[in-house]
Amino acid sequence: MKKRYIDILQLTHLRGPSMWTYPPVIEALVDIGELEDFPSNTLPGFYERLSTWLPGLIEHRCSYGVRGGFLRRLREGTWAGHVLEHVTLELQNQAGMPGGFGKARETSERGVYKVVVTAWHEKVTVPALYSARDLIMAAIEDRAFDVPGAIDTLKDLADDACLGPSTGCIVEAAQEALKIPAIRLNDGNLVQLGYGSRQKRIWTAETELTSAIAEGISRDKDLTKQLLQTVGVPVPEGRLVTDADDAWAAAEEVGLPVVVKPYDGNHGRGVFTNLRTREQVARAWEVAAGEGSGVIVERFVLGNEHRLLVVGGKLAAAARGELAWVTGDGANTIRSLIELQLNSDPRRGRTEDAPLNPVRIDSAARIELANQGFEPDSIPPAGSRVLIQRNGNVAIDCTDEVHPSVAAAAALAARTVGLDIAGVDLVAEDISRPLQEQGGAIVEVNAGPGLLMHLKPAEGKPRPVGRAIADHLFPEGESGRIPVVGITGRRGTTAIAHLVERMLRLSGQRTGLACADGLYLAERQLEQRDCTDFESGRRLLVNRAVDAAVIENTARTIAEEGLAYDRCAVGVVTSVELADALPGRDILELDQVYSLLRTQVDVVLTDGASVLNAADPMVARMASLSDGEVIFYAANPTLPAIDGHRARGGRSVHTRDGLIVLATGGEEIILTRLASVPSLEGADEPAVEPVLAAVAAAWALGLSTELIRSAIETIEPAPATGVAPAVPVRAAVPAAAEPAPADRALA
Repeated sequence: MKKRYIDILQLTHLRGPSMWTYPPVIEALVDIGELEDFPSNTLPGFYERLSTWLPGLIEHRCSYGVRGGFLRRLREGTWAGHVLEHVTLELQNQAGMPGGFGKARETSERGVYKVVVTAWHEKVTVPALYSARDLIMAAIEDRAFDVPGAIDTLKDLADDACLGPSTGCIVEAAQEALKIPAIRLNDGNLVQLGYGSRQKRIWTAETELTSAIAEGISRDKDLTKQLLQTVGVPVPEGRLVTDADDAWAAAEEVGLPVVVKPYDGNHGRGVFTNLRTREQVARAWEVAAGEGSGVIVERFVLGNEHRLLVVGGKLAAAARGELAWVTGDGANTIRSLIELQLNSDPRRGRTEDAPLNPVRIDSAARIELANQGFEPDSIPPAGSRVLIQRNGNVAIDCTDEVHPSVAAAAALAARTVGLDIAGVDLVAEDISRPLQEQGGAIVEVNAGPGLLMHLKPAEGKPRPVGRAIADHLFPEGESGRIPVVGITGRRGTTAIAHLVERMLRLSGQRTGLACADGLYLAERQLEQRDCTDFESGRRLLVNRAVDAAVIENTARTIAEEGLAYDRCAVGVVTSVELADALPGRDILELDQVYSLLRTQVDVVLTDGASVLNAADPMVARMASLSDGEVIFYAANPTLPAIDGHRARGGRSVHTRDGLIVLATGGEEIILTRLASVPSLEGADEPAVEPVLAAVAAAWALGLSTELIRSAIETIEPAPATGVAPAVPVRAAVPAAAEPAPADRALA
């Protein structure tokens, strides 16, 4: 008798597109044991406990496609595997990762299910899955379960695993709005957008276009100010000082009140404003000196602090600060009033999601209080307003208020320092007026600016700053994609991979090839092993020296790891055979193999092409699944799939009377004679198919017929694959003979 429990037998992290969906997922093999005989409607109180513990389940639409659909299924009766799917997703939602894909499917063994859930981060999804199992069992057995505690644990894991808000908003804009793929390169915020030689890298709000010299200049506040002065940007007068006495001398030179700050500090640390006495200046100098390697004294500019975000020379967003005040009640100390009136604001917090920081009594606040005759533990009179903080509260959107001349000054400041993305700090009484007429000034230019104040302002509307940065990195017409050719099936896939790589290389592109023979960069073999795995394909996509990638995928790769790429320019499927069944993955039948291998067609770009073997009926069926064009290939030109396809104006590659023919509808181009291809001398039909598939893939990529002909006529036969990697028997047409638009199939 199987026990009444849920056993998670096996976990598989599918890191790329799979037979289930496009994003990464965790596929869990789950044994529900005796619970197979107890659907949810037979478990007393289960529905009530589960829906009370996780009220968000009301939003799960499930198969009914309406709000509350899953709860309806739960009330009518569904099985524990299905419940595990939805509870896992809901726990991830509560941890801050909303949405996601889920499936629960029976296997060939009674009571054993495949439960599949989106895995934004494996380090979060796996604990969520186990926590969901424990929660379900507690609900079944009418035991207590600490739901808030479980969610808090997952939130902590998500905070550690997720990208920061600045990086995250750029990646989201690139993926969702521009359809540019993203690869996280470390556990932090270093992310690659795009593939191969067309990639761009970001690290928070810095990009590979951000100059290290410019970043160094921005940290040197005195040098920044000197450079801005030379181009006419208004800056406050001031200079570097050597000690407290020199600080006072500088204050007298520029005129009181003054600002004292570190010359290479950041985040407002050690910045003291509106200083009017020698004692205040000396105390401020002492603190500021500890925050940086030097101290600046400059004129105090009257007005509010503003942060203008400049991206690619244009104003993308602006935020205004406000002074932090408390109002005395005659009973509480200033320290208590700060907690009651300021830090109780839900917009304040220490996490990256909070637009405002908590107000603390630091050195600057103590000086501000002293200027007003108070100490932190003073009890101000009822009704009196006490200023606590002048800066650090920049979170009120004012983008639409910025005067064009102010935006131009900020853009000039960023350009002068040399930053492609800059946070320009300025002080002005009214941002809608020119700076000169109100005595306003730009006080700092910062590299790697925080974006949260623009994404989640305390007041005003959010600004799409992530999209602005993505557009800056990828101007209109740039996709960030290189041609990727994916090949799967059982017949001649390695031969096809070598041939396609050869043709791309002859077109003048720097190629990468991952196949069963090894890993190659152009003609150089990096590894001599089976490289049809996920990591080998990914190595090509992160390589900046790769202009085009050819990747062979086995059925096992797709089932156990997923594809290394999100989409491809050309997807080739050669066959659907029971020989590709995977009993260990419960893929036993031909239809299951079909569902697995169709993944290669599912990821073809809309302006890409699926290259399909018309001689295999199940492969031919995949034509209706392709988002892009379909090109059939087969030795036999009279197959129904080819006839119907050509009647609709489609393209095919086939043989006839000893010739290789390229057909578009009723038009035909003779490529070459079979006898002119050394590897095909005396070959039977199965040996011809890999060459036809490779020709079709090259044709789909827009390579010229002359180049394709030269490539296949100058290869030698190889016993193992039928086609050698790229060994010519006579000189091939040079790449310069006819440049080919190899990125034809890319968006």
